[in-house]
Formats: sequence, structure tokens, C-alpha cells
Amino acid sequence: MSLLSVSPATTDAPARRLNPAARPVTPVVAAAPSAPARADGASRPVRAVPDGTEARGFVLYVGIDEAKAAAAGTDLGRIVEALRALTGEVAPGAETYAAVALAPRGAGGRDVDVVRLALQDPAALAKRREVVEDEDRAYSGVVIDISRKRVLLDNDNANLTYKEFELLQYLVLREGRTVDRAELLGSLWSSADEEGVPNERTIDVHVRRLRAKLGRYEDIVRTVRGVGYRFDRHADVSVHHAGTPSPDLF
Repeated sequence: MSLLSVSPATTDAPARRLNPAARPVTPVVAAAPSAPARADGASRPVRAVPDGTEARGFVLYVGIDEAKAAAAGTDLGRIVEALRALTGEVAPGAETYAAVALAPRGAGGRDVDVVRLALQDPAALAKRREVVEDEDRAYSGVVIDISRKRVLLDNDNANLTYKEFELLQYLVLREGRTVDRAELLGSLWSSADEEGVPNERTIDVHVRRLRAKLGRYEDIVRTVRGVGYRFDRHADVSVHHAGTPSPDLF
């Protein structure tokens, strides 16, 4: 799903720059109003700027995926160019910057909410944090939080080292598949590791330390004798993935 955000001022979030030359651009006639009209016909004013600051622009989040744009007879690039053209007519001196927010195909949620989260809107991020924290407080068992690189055991931090978390994450992302020691060594350890030349014993030592920190949940990392290790999902294990990926550069 590709979603669209347009801002007259440059944002700090990573973004994919749209290349107008990549496709023919034709103006889009229809455009949504930027603010609800008041009873007297005037636009509703923007909320007051806090003391000590000045307004330097604004961000307009547009929630529409490529399929909806195509059904409307347009595409994301044309919508961007139409909004830029409108901005140029209303305020010729304004600078514009466009970014596309990417989400996994088929991801749920309102388009505009996904856009706000992917483009690091502070209010959307704060709301997301509140939801995740509420889930953490309400959940007993194991929470493997891939997005925040942590593991909670009955709401207490397991305090895994970076390498221990990497090892667990590698197995979790390959749930149900036995991963042999050679694959783990090749993927997670370099030939110049700080602990010396890695070998199969290196894997076994880290798995033993990881299991010790998992305590009564140690059996989520299973040993397949003579082969390697496997992560098996239990009813008391929850895996939290990142909500949306960071936008890429266009």
C-alpha cells in the first residue's frame, strides 16, 4: 500500500521523492477543501500558534492507496502535482515537499492513520505508544517486542544483551523452522567477533544464556538434537512487530 503526504515545508522524516519526469502529469480537477467552512462562508482559522514560536508551514496528510487512486482515474504522482499547482496559485512563494508512506500490502487501518504513523506524526506516535503500553500492562507471559528490541517476562524486562536478542529475533522470525548452527553463525557472527573466532560452541553458549534469562519460559527456544534450534509459539507468547516500516527515499 502506498500512501501520500504533501507538505509546503520540508519535514525531518525520511521520504521517497516523487519524480515528476517519471510519468506524464495532468492536472486533477477535483480537490478536497482544506478546512470546513463556517456559517458565514469563511474558512475555519488554523488553531493559535503558541507564544515564542512562528508558523513556517503545515503538513497535509492524504490517505489514498494506489488502487483507490487508479479507480478515480489518477495516480499518486498526478495528485501531488495537482496539489503543488494549487499551492503555487494560492501562494506562489511557498515551497513544497512530497513523501510517500509505505505499509505492508493488505495492512488494516484507515489510510490517513497509517500515513501519519509512517511519517512520524507526533500525535500519531504518542497514541501508538499508549496502545502498546496498555497492551504490555495487560499481558502476562512473554512479550517479544521486535519494534523496540526488548523482551518482557510477566511485564518485567528480561534484560537481554544485544546478541541474545538478535539470536532470539532470528529464531522468532523463522517460527516453526529448525535453524542449524551454521546458518546462525553465518548470519549473526562475523569472523572477527569480539569473543574470538566463532564456532558451534559460541551458539550453544549464547542459547544457554538466553534460556537462563527466559526462566520458566525457556522452552520457547527448542533444541533439535544434532541440527540446531527452533522457536515454537506458545499460547503465553506475544510477538509485537513494527506498526509500519519507515518510508524509503524516492
